[in-house]
Amino acid sequence: MIVQEVINIIEAQAPIAYAEGFDNVGLLVGNNKQTVSNVLVTLDTLETVVDEAIDKNCNLIISFHPIIFKGLKKITGKNYVERVILKAIKHDIAIYAIHTALDNAKNGVNAIICDTLNLKNKSILIPQTETLKKLTTYAPKNEAKKIREALFKAGAGNIGNYSNCSFNTDGVGTYKGNQYSNPTKGEKKEEHNEVETKITVLYNKHLESKILKALFNSHSYEEVAYEIITIENMDQNIGMGMVGELEKSMTENAFLSYLKDKMNTNTIRHSKLLNKPIKKVAVLGGSGSFAIKNAKATGADIFITADLKYHDFFLAENAIILADIGHYESEQFTKNGLVSILTKKITNFAIILSQTNTNPVKYF
Repeated sequence: MIVQEVINIIEAQAPIAYAEGFDNVGLLVGNNKQTVSNVLVTLDTLETVVDEAIDKNCNLIISFHPIIFKGLKKITGKNYVERVILKAIKHDIAIYAIHTALDNAKNGVNAIICDTLNLKNKSILIPQTETLKKLTTYAPKNEAKKIREALFKAGAGNIGNYSNCSFNTDGVGTYKGNQYSNPTKGEKKEEHNEVETKITVLYNKHLESKILKALFNSHSYEEVAYEIITIENMDQNIGMGMVGELEKSMTENAFLSYLKDKMNTNTIRHSKLLNKPIKKVAVLGGSGSFAIKNAKATGADIFITADLKYHDFFLAENAIILADIGHYESEQFTKNGLVSILTKKITNFAIILSQTNTNPVKYF
């Protein structure tokens, strides 16, 4: 198996098309055609992690956070980022990062937090927009069924819990080919009328190349007429954060103790307790201050995230409890989730969970 085949398995669960625009995801170091020996899965790629990969005969590191985030003009080893890159290249180790693509995945970072806390009835906190596209094409009426089926097989026409969704209208299409044309219906240089079906389907944007390939392969026309537009509908299966519910309500103090134990954190910084039971819980792994208003809008009793600043806590406004459990602590089980994804599909080499604790924050 080569590096790209491992990447394909990950991106089937967390397509990088849904990573945030500011992010730097994908293969950051190495050759995607390199044969894989073993894979090391980590939260961060530090020098010690590269050393671990060398010791364990791993030539591919799957990292949650990208080691390269900003542009590099020189690689001289003057800082930890450059030293990691130099060491990885020297030992032919590829580095791949998934980051916000996994943050936005339905079964990604925030689903893992919800499952760790045994939350039920999960839903996306901030659904992403502009992830859906609409394809409209025109085909001879007797070919419409075959083309629809090809599009459905490629992944088009899925809306929520429904598949094979399309809208179809019949009409008359006209065209006239020039001397260089080779029409499958009618003759060149002659105007032709054809009874056609207008087919409209929705699809997730990461499937576009696959959808178009299916369209062109199933259509008989020399020139296939089609239109693609991006729609602003919110995608309920893609986005930042999650909301879920406890099986039974808990007191605030009992829940904070439960949270501390389940998320293996030494300290929880939180806003004022409200003397109300905790039932509905919003979560967002990593830095989540931008989602406070969204958590409040859902009616959540508590919002669990990280990296809250002093003034962020005022935004609770006696409507919600804000709980900062630490950046590393909120994402620490992410690498376990990546290992689970890979081990279900790969059996011919080892998928190794890194034992290196990469948390830069220490507590006294």
